[in-house]
Amino acid sequence: MKYDFDEIINRRGTSSYKWDKLKELFGRDELLPMWVADMDFKSPPAVIEALTERAKHGVFGYTARSDEFYQSFMDWVMEKHGWRIKKRWVVDSPGVVPAIAIAIQAFTNPGDKILVQTPVYYPFFDVIKNNNRKLVTNELLYVNGHYEMDFNALESEIDGKTKMLILCNPHNPVGRVWSKTELKKLGEICLRKGIIVVSDEIHSDIVYSESKHTPFASISNDLAEISITCMAPSKTFNIAGLETSLTIIPNNELRKSFEGRLYDQLSLKLGNIFGIYATEAAYRHGKEWLDELLDYLEDNRNFAIEYINDNIPGVKPVRPEGTYLMWLDFRELGLSDKELQRLMIHKAGIALTHGPVFGKGGEGFQRLNFACPRTLLKRGLKMIERAVKELKDD
Repeated sequence: MKYDFDEIINRRGTSSYKWDKLKELFGRDELLPMWVADMDFKSPPAVIEALTERAKHGVFGYTARSDEFYQSFMDWVMEKHGWRIKKRWVVDSPGVVPAIAIAIQAFTNPGDKILVQTPVYYPFFDVIKNNNRKLVTNELLYVNGHYEMDFNALESEIDGKTKMLILCNPHNPVGRVWSKTELKKLGEICLRKGIIVVSDEIHSDIVYSESKHTPFASISNDLAEISITCMAPSKTFNIAGLETSLTIIPNNELRKSFEGRLYDQLSLKLGNIFGIYATEAAYRHGKEWLDELLDYLEDNRNFAIEYINDNIPGVKPVRPEGTYLMWLDFRELGLSDKELQRLMIHKAGIALTHGPVFGKGGEGFQRLNFACPRTLLKRGLKMIERAVKELKDD
């Protein structure tokens, strides 16, 4: 490999949310953090070089995005996902979750219902509830270690007050990369029921060799007209701290409403200068790095699944088709969620993301981030193995 993903990088003392907030969030500082979804790898050299060169300039005034910035993104989406988007569809945003919040404010009213498919990325719950909308959950079906959409339940949960569905594709935490057939069926329901679909596709570039990501809006013109697609370079190139994302809205009326909220009411038209430069550099020059990263992550995924199956009885890994997150089923251990959390923190010494925070269907699960050097992954798995063994020996 040209790039060294085995390098151990000390992130403590760098204001890292993942590493420097352990005491505050988990009660212990000496844990191995394998929770929040960023990677323990350096970003691509092209990104580091672009940021370094821009920093040398020394003037950091208000910054506009160039035509080249937008073109780099459009070229990337076409090359990676076969979706030809138009520049006028693209709206800048300061992150995917803020973009979702803005969509909720722009397209729904207080008291309206918004659907999510649980277990799912938990900030969805906050942006719905904190904007005085009603959360409606459509729990995914867990069938023989594999997650599927429950279309029958979805239709029954929609009524006249339901205005929006937030889709997670690829899905966090269960790792599904929804097929074109599944997305088309979901879209047909939403078209028939008059539902706007906000599609969180932040993990769309982290997809493994047996799967292919399909942007929801790329399936048909009809689905494009009811969609808001949220993408970003943050997960792909490990630049989440630069808080730059792009929202694709083909429907002119929806886009005008979104921009009115974002630009006029919130005055968020200009962006982070370093986010802008890093994004363009990543999309123009990051493909080779990403290809090697995906090979490394797929090997990490396969290693973790094999290790857990061979060495940690009572724990079942759900094989992710995308994302660098693994959903672990601990239910055979017979522990309550509080007992399971204590086992991981106080016996294993590892910080995972607690399953119940992802909503219905998260009970008895934990989420593990395997985007780290393999030596750290092995250490974390051994820590879980030891804690489970001691539990069974008691």
